[in-house]
Amino acid sequence: MVQASSAEESTAGSTAGSTAGSTAGSTAGSTVGFTAESTAGSTAGPVLPVTRPDLVVGDDGRARCAWAGTDPLYGAYHDDEWGRPLRDERALFELLTLEAFQSGLSWLTILRKRDGFRAAFDAFDAERVAAYGEADMVRLLADARIIRNRAKVDATIANARAVAALHAAGETLTDVLWAHAPPEGAPERPAAGARFSAMAEIPSATAASKAMAKDLRSRGFRFVGPVVAYALMQSAGLVDDHLAGCHVAIDG
Repeated sequence: MVQASSAEESTAGSTAGSTAGSTAGSTAGSTVGFTAESTAGSTAGPVLPVTRPDLVVGDDGRARCAWAGTDPLYGAYHDDEWGRPLRDERALFELLTLEAFQSGLSWLTILRKRDGFRAAFDAFDAERVAAYGEADMVRLLADARIIRNRAKVDATIANARAVAALHAAGETLTDVLWAHAPPEGAPERPAAGARFSAMAEIPSATAASKAMAKDLRSRGFRFVGPVVAYALMQSAGLVDDHLAGCHVAIDG
């Protein structure tokens, strides 16, 4: 899920423009070709008027972005978290960390390990993680609950120290990230009041995500190329990329 031009971020092509979207292909068999008739007997969600290969109807009768597939954990993340505006700094640091660890893996793998990450990294308390030393590095690289990648663990500690430096300067990670939220109808976004209608329309990076990545890197953050930054914008609700026809887009 990372920017191809960076040595740290070399697998952008595996994400199809979205962290969550990185596993859309694996659910294609359950998403292609459903029509209004497939949901007509349900009142739990929208009845779609046309075939929409980039949406999937779940057992609850609700249409979702196809990357959510049929896994309950993925469905809950899609419904309750992805694209919802998030301003809690600790939760944002968690997402920033998990987006970096996701590189080369499916987001579902990360979701399944999220509780382990929280336990290993002190519930993503940036000030505590910033104080980690070599003993913590050894501990983390031996912890099977997380992705044991030394470069990513080291980057997480460096990013925590960057957050601590923001605090020392009277700033927060929330302030820095949300300063890059694009306004409705901005370039590379749907027109005001509209939504993307297909996964192929969603960019993997934008001018806003490039600006965010540049800003973060200037402040000492690592593993934050434009692709990672855009995925973070999606997951933290700086942008809302739920597709037209998705029940979250319709019901809120």
